[in-house]
Amino acid sequence: MAEWIVENGIGETRAALIDGDTILEAHIEPNGEPIAGSIVEAKLVEQIAGKRAGRLELTDGAEAIVEPLPAGLTEGATGLFEVVRAPIPEPGRPKLAKLRHAPRADGPRSAKPLAERLPGDHPIVTLAAHEPDRLEGAGWSELLEQAASGAVPFPVGALRISLTPAMTVIDVDGVVPPAELAREGARAASQTIRRLDIQGSIAIDLPTLEAKTDRQAAAEAFDAALPLAFERTAVNGFGLMQVVRKRIGPSLAERFQYDAPASHARALLRRAERTKGSGPRTIRAHPKIFAMLEERADWIDTLTRRIGAPVTLEIDPALSMAGGTVHAETP
Repeated sequence: MAEWIVENGIGETRAALIDGDTILEAHIEPNGEPIAGSIVEAKLVEQIAGKRAGRLELTDGAEAIVEPLPAGLTEGATGLFEVVRAPIPEPGRPKLAKLRHAPRADGPRSAKPLAERLPGDHPIVTLAAHEPDRLEGAGWSELLEQAASGAVPFPVGALRISLTPAMTVIDVDGVVPPAELAREGARAASQTIRRLDIQGSIAIDLPTLEAKTDRQAAAEAFDAALPLAFERTAVNGFGLMQVVRKRIGPSLAERFQYDAPASHARALLRRAERTKGSGPRTIRAHPKIFAMLEERADWIDTLTRRIGAPVTLEIDPALSMAGGTVHAETP
């Protein structure tokens, strides 16, 4: 029976729906990120010309967008707003968190913890660092590698995930006959959308299919692997299908490709917390990961407290961002 495994990590909370040794669905929420459902206090600093929207400043100094702009709210005024979409990392100018006016709210409040917002009625198990690593046993590291690389193999081919400002594009490639590749590729794309928490507008590029029955079979394979709610088009003659899922935050692919140093740093801290041995720990990391960990001294303080040992950071330019190492003085 599938069950949710939840881990309160350093700097983030992780959750994975695991069936046997397979991750069906995964979520990562960094601590301090505006989460959909939160009520926050903010000040309107600018009305955006030509749009019914405005730019807000939250009490911690972060910026957000309010849309639609409520009537009567003037620049400089403060109010309560509900977060409807977390900020989305992107190259250049990231998408700000999206909020809506919540005049009837009693006051600021955080969204429910991730464990209380997980879909379905599956059992929920909280995983501690000293317990067997059920996330890793189900392929957690492989999942993060797929998010970072955008390359996802499946039995008869491979997916290539490309991120764009408008949508996520999933290309299906393989050498089996087109009808089989379309059917299996659609199933793999559906499973990957769920596993990598891909939201918003998604385009899936399947092989060109002349027969309507082959296009229908691909669509049915997609539907069977992705729980509602989502909307999609039919597969057209060129093999293109568009899918839309409610957008409340970034996918794992966006986190590990567009916010790579922070995401990989938190993943490295997870490994550090679970490293066997005793005594001081030495973490060797890519320069960008080193800089992130030095900047977030609170993460290192938390790691030190949890493992009961001092932690030293070392730069190793030869390492990839995902390739950090952890060494315990006494193995």
